[in-house]
Amino acid sequence: MKSKAWSGVRIYKILLAVLFLPASLLAEPVTLHRAVELALSHATGISIATADQQHASASYRELRNSYIPQLNAGAGIGWSDGFPLSLEGSAPSLFNVNAQSALINPALKDFIRAAQGDVKVSNLHTKDQRNQIIQDTVLSYAELAKWEQRLSRLREAETSEQQMQAAVDQRVKEGIDSEMDGSKARLSVARVRLRLAEAAGAADVLREHLSSLTGMPIAAFEIDPESVPALPVVKQETQEDLSAKSTEANPIVQAAVEHARAQYLRVKAERKSLWPSVDFAAQYALLASYNNYEAYYLHFQPNNATVGISIHLPFLNYAQHARVQEAESEAQKATKQAEATRNQVSEETLRLERSVTQMQAARDVAALEYEIAQKNVEAVRTRMDSSTANLHDLDNAQTQASERLITLQDVTFELERSQVALLRATGDLETWALATK
Repeated sequence: MKSKAWSGVRIYKILLAVLFLPASLLAEPVTLHRAVELALSHATGISIATADQQHASASYRELRNSYIPQLNAGAGIGWSDGFPLSLEGSAPSLFNVNAQSALINPALKDFIRAAQGDVKVSNLHTKDQRNQIIQDTVLSYAELAKWEQRLSRLREAETSEQQMQAAVDQRVKEGIDSEMDGSKARLSVARVRLRLAEAAGAADVLREHLSSLTGMPIAAFEIDPESVPALPVVKQETQEDLSAKSTEANPIVQAAVEHARAQYLRVKAERKSLWPSVDFAAQYALLASYNNYEAYYLHFQPNNATVGISIHLPFLNYAQHARVQEAESEAQKATKQAEATRNQVSEETLRLERSVTQMQAARDVAALEYEIAQKNVEAVRTRMDSSTANLHDLDNAQTQASERLITLQDVTFELERSQVALLRATGDLETWALATK
C-alpha cells in the first residue's frame, strides 16, 4: 500500500513539473516556412489589401450589371383635385413596376474595361503586400538567428573573460602584473557584457516583432535556423536583362502600367459619353379611378404598361468636355508615374545585384580575417606553452577573434538582406521562402 501511495505521489509531482515547465521548453521550433505562412494569414496589411481588392471587384460588377434591367416596384397613392398631376415624376397609381437598363452605350463598355484594370491593379498591390510581409518575416527571422548565435558565443566569451580577469587579479596580487593590467581585464569583461546586453535587447525586439507578425505568443516562439533554405546563387547579368526581368516580374511596375492603361480607357469612355446612347425602359401601373383619369382621358383603363427604348443624343455638354480634359490629364500623369516607377525599380534591381556581388566579396574577406584571428589564438596558446607569450597576449588574440566573428556575422546578414531584396525585385521571393517546409 505504501509503495502504491508513493508511486501515486511521484506521478502527481511529475505531472505538476510538466504543467509548470516554461512554454518555450514545450513548444516546437517554428520553421521559416511556418512563420511566413502565419504572417501571411495574420498580417493586417493583407486584410487591408484584400478589402481594397473586394472594393475594386464590386465597382466592376456595379458597372457590368448596368446591362441587367433594374426592377423597382412601389406605389404612388394620392388624391387628385382636377387634372392628376405626377407624384415624384410618375402618375398616381395603386401599384407600379419600373425596369431600366443600358442597351447601347459605348462609354459604359470602356468604363467597364477600366474597372477591370482597377481590379488587376488591386490584385497586384495585394501581391506586393504579400512580398513585403514575406521579406519582413524572412529578414526578422534571419536577424534573430544571428543575434541568438551571437548570444551563445558571447556567453562563452564572458565565461572566458571572467576566468582571465580572475587570473590577472591573482597576478596583480602577486606583483607580476600592474594595476593597469587589472583594469584592462575588467574592461574586457565589461565590453563583453555590453555586447551581451545589446544582443539580448535586439533579440527580444525581433522576437516581439515576429510574434506580432505571426500571432504567436512570445514565450512559445522559438526559431529553427536550419529551416532557412539556401539563398540562390546570383548570376551576373547585363543591365538590359535585369531591367527586363524586374519590370516583367515586379508587381509595383505592373500595377503602375495597368493603372495608366485604365486611365486611358477612362479617357475613351469620357469621350464616348458625348456619343448617342440607347437605354431599355419599361413600366407597368395600376391606376385608381378616384384620381380623375376618366374626366380627362377618353378611354381609361386601370392596367397600363409601356415598353420601349430611350434614345439620348447629347449635342451641347460643356461639362462633359471638361471631364474629358480632366481624364486626359490623369492619364498623362499615370503614364509618367508608370515610367518613373519602371526606371526606379530597374535602377534599384541593378543596385541590389551589384551590392550582392560586393557583399559576397566582403563576406569572403571577413571570413578570411576571422580564420586568421582563430589561427592567431592557437599560435598564442602554443607560444604560452613555450613561455614566449603571456595571458595578455592570449586575451588580445581572443578579443580580436571575437571582433572578427561579429564582423563576419554582420556582413553575412547584410549579404542575406541584399539577396532577399533582390529576390523580391525579380519576383522570386515567395517561391524561395515557401519552397520547403
